[in-house]
Amino acid sequence: MPLYIKDPEVDKLTEELVGLTNSTKVEAVKIALKHEIDSRKSKLHVRDRLAKTLAMARAAGPMVHLDHKKVTDELWGED
Repeated sequence: MPLYIKDPEVDKLTEELVGLTNSTKVEAVKIALKHEIDSRKSKLHVRDRLAKTLAMARAAGPMVHLDHKKVTDELWGED
């Protein structure tokens, strides 16, 4: 979905960033958005940053201890 912003201040800030980065308006907006996202993510608590990974680990359940050589041999059709 296209993004249309009609705000004089946003336009002014975009033009300033275009001048500083020698980029297009689209590139300047992309740079600013990525910078803000990275900045906010870096300030999140580790548990919040890893929430998706922790949820996947919980859903997977406890680790099953396997004989990895046996499993690999079976996958390759070896005895």
